[in-house]
Amino acid sequence: MPDGDSTRRKLVFAVVYALTALLLLWGLQATVTSARERPMTYSELLVAVSDGRVESVHLDEDRIHATLRTPDAKPDANRDARPDPKPDPKPEAPKDRVIVSRLPGIDETALVAELRSKGVAISGSTTHLPWWKAILASWLLPLLLFGGALFVISRRVARGAGGPLSVGKSRAKVYDLNQNERVTFADVAGVDEAKGELVEIVSFLRDPSPYRALGARPPRGVLLVGPPGTGKTLLARAVAGEAGVPFFSLSGSEFVEMFVGVGAARVRDLFQQAKERAPCIVFIDELDAVGKTRALVTGGVGGHEEREQTLNQLLSEMDGFDAGSGVVILAATNRPEVLDRALLRAGRFDRQILVDRPDVRGREAILRVHVRKLVLAPSVDLELVARRTPGMSGAELANVVNEAALAAARRKGQSVEQPDFEIAIDRIQLGLEKQGRVLGTKERVRVAYHEAGHALVALSVEGADPVHRVTIIPRSIGALGATLQLPVEERHLLTKTELLDRICVAMGGRCAEELACAEPSTGAENDLEHASELARQMVRRFGMSERVGPVTYGSGIAAPLLDPRWSLGEPRTWSERTAVQIDAEERAIVDAAKARARRILEERRDVLEAIAARLQQDETLDRAALEEIVKTTRPLPAAAE
Repeated sequence: MPDGDSTRRKLVFAVVYALTALLLLWGLQATVTSARERPMTYSELLVAVSDGRVESVHLDEDRIHATLRTPDAKPDANRDARPDPKPDPKPEAPKDRVIVSRLPGIDETALVAELRSKGVAISGSTTHLPWWKAILASWLLPLLLFGGALFVISRRVARGAGGPLSVGKSRAKVYDLNQNERVTFADVAGVDEAKGELVEIVSFLRDPSPYRALGARPPRGVLLVGPPGTGKTLLARAVAGEAGVPFFSLSGSEFVEMFVGVGAARVRDLFQQAKERAPCIVFIDELDAVGKTRALVTGGVGGHEEREQTLNQLLSEMDGFDAGSGVVILAATNRPEVLDRALLRAGRFDRQILVDRPDVRGREAILRVHVRKLVLAPSVDLELVARRTPGMSGAELANVVNEAALAAARRKGQSVEQPDFEIAIDRIQLGLEKQGRVLGTKERVRVAYHEAGHALVALSVEGADPVHRVTIIPRSIGALGATLQLPVEERHLLTKTELLDRICVAMGGRCAEELACAEPSTGAENDLEHASELARQMVRRFGMSERVGPVTYGSGIAAPLLDPRWSLGEPRTWSERTAVQIDAEERAIVDAAKARARRILEERRDVLEAIAARLQQDETLDRAALEEIVKTTRPLPAAAE
């Protein structure tokens, strides 16, 4: 809703609340006033006037309101003659108020003359209102105002979010065309294949007549599948922006509540709103929150669990959806393996689109989209930034751009430069620099040799990615140093030789510590974990062991609970003898890689010493500095192989 309409609604509600409060106060005052007055007959009033007990009189249209003096407050004729009256220390008692009905046919002229002779104060008017004005002022108008206020308040409670009458209402946010945050395909990059799949939906929403003329129907539901942060929600909004239709957006968890039947009611209300505003797009994010397979929800036994009822209602609404209604259902999840099979059948989510992490060209395109609002220096190389961020999603790349802008602001620069992007990438991948953490002399030497070992082995083997930078600056994630490698190109397949080279690079730090410091330390924990995992995958999944053979050991199922073979842990599909062979082969691969890394470092010991010494001096070395050290140091023939 626009801001002007929201302001007017708030003003109307404020006026209604104020009128209601005034009516309540008026009714309360009238009740209190009437309760303080007691009835009296006309003859009793005449006696009170003749006795001098009446202090004041107010003549109303049909009543006489009189205030009587208390018995001890009668007028004293000699009071004015007293020279110095002393004040009464006791407080005056409350006066008695009476009410007398004015009877028709009685002449009140004598009463008024008697009141004036006694010095009684007279107020009011004897003019009578017409009967219709009296009814309108005393009964009809207050009733209308009070009833209208109650009606407006009840309507707001029924429609307001969180009210007792809105528990079954859909909480979807609606993005209309008049909003400034309209997203189109120009704002989405790095997912060209997914955009191509969605063009057909946009074409149908714009003009469905060609499809209907041929008897074709568009997909009722489209499921976007991919890792977190790859742009699934952004793609859905881009489809709505390109098609020029309303966009309903909500999360799957918003359907599920602790009260039974609430989720199903919200599903019905959502689809009812969508039909009223067709053509439109309904986007359900995190579909697995409500669409999880019913075997996982109820433990394999049918029941009346709230989540299951919500899922059944969703299935029913999608199955009965009219293909020509102009409503398209988009959903996103990063766990498609746990979705119920009924959701994925034909007629519901007919099409599944993979939104994967972008490659190097996709990352460069995403960076160009996010740097539109930045003041970039001409020296910024976005291609290099894209190569330095392998595996990053669109959300992570947006974070890189934002961190680079913040780094430029911290140094009070006029534009964002290339070093700012380097700082941003290191901040995200390695953590913050620990300026207050000072390494001791022995630790500094050990870390320098450790990182120099990684760098030298990576420079010596052919299958490793080129070294981009080496640093021994401590980071907040616990790393005391890092060797950053920059892949030349995106790799989707790795050979056995390349995997062995990567294991060798991982063992280079441990071997350098043993050569220079005589014994290892705990700093190689992550390196050993990485090397062991690569060796395990080579033997169990990739069949790269001649001793074990080209056999896969392990199910490799992403959702083990969906596999009936799973009970407690991974199913054993191999014998104990084979398990011993697997363990021995994994150990042999790691030992061979370690021996190879040690041999490289021993043959090029002078290069290792030079890199470690330079690291202790400068703390950070880039690729140019490393190449200079290698060239000035005497290389051995074996190192070039």
